[in-house]
Amino acid sequence: MPVSYAGTVAEHQSVRTTVGLFDVSHLGKATVRGAGAAEFVNSALTNDLGRIRPGKAQYTLCCTPDGGVIDDLIAYYVSDDEIFLVPNAANTAAVVAELQKVAPEGITVTDEHREYGVFAVQGPRSTEVLAALGLPTEMEYMAYADAEWDGRPVRVCRTGYTGEHGYELLPRWADAEPLFRALVAQVQAADGQAAGLGARDTLRTEMGYPLHGHELSLEISPVQARTGWAVGWKKAAFWGKEVLEQEKAAGPRRTLLGLEALDRGVLRPGQTVLHDGAPVGETTSGTFSPTLKIGIALALLDTDAGLEPGTEVEVDVRGRRLRCKVIRPPFVETNTK
Repeated sequence: MPVSYAGTVAEHQSVRTTVGLFDVSHLGKATVRGAGAAEFVNSALTNDLGRIRPGKAQYTLCCTPDGGVIDDLIAYYVSDDEIFLVPNAANTAAVVAELQKVAPEGITVTDEHREYGVFAVQGPRSTEVLAALGLPTEMEYMAYADAEWDGRPVRVCRTGYTGEHGYELLPRWADAEPLFRALVAQVQAADGQAAGLGARDTLRTEMGYPLHGHELSLEISPVQARTGWAVGWKKAAFWGKEVLEQEKAAGPRRTLLGLEALDRGVLRPGQTVLHDGAPVGETTSGTFSPTLKIGIALALLDTDAGLEPGTEVEVDVRGRRLRCKVIRPPFVETNTK
């Protein structure tokens, strides 16, 4: 996936105002099959598959026994005997291996990374793009439909990573190129454009969406990252349940919040956050917001520091103190649903 095609800011603005097309085929794909596959996955991953039904998708987490996050992923409920997973590319092998280790007899976990492409059509005119290709669009958020385009199967999902109304399409790999070309033509007809990794990052940061390796990791738990809404706390079991319950009850030692720059400057990951001259945390992601025209960041801040939204802090930007305001993300209001 290229960083950009025609410039990150222009691509970002296309997604916010018209429509953008991302080729995210690098994302992982895996399938869990066999009698009781849904029950097995539900006993491993954090979110509660019992809350959804076939034809729906769910954001969930794969954790270690000590509460660290191996990956965050989307689970598609195909049937009680089949769950389709889309993890991050770099973590697919780890997720598959962990599930394979404990899969009961009769349940298989298969890495299908090379079997499918993934295209994200995101923005206010995304429905128009799909309708022009005869693809289904009338589905609720986090639902999907198995459809056909030009006689070829494609899974159409009402999901995305930008905060805008949008869809993700999963064609078979052999059908991916012609579908992508058709999507490019319709996106351009709707005054949009292809978008790269740079815009994907600025868009998700404006929404406060976590990126594994930044806001979630083996060292950063869902409780610290404020993704506890993706944990089925009432379930009988999931990996890391006991430790995460203890952390939730005690309160995390650090909490993910947002920072808006009050001075000119661009925030980056790994910068020290200070309050009254004392270190109180570190940025995990940082960028220039094309929508707000200011620097923004996500940061893990010490809970004991009591930094409520509106509090002014400083960030050490290569030896210069940049004044920032603590906020609770998202940084911008959009229309995901």
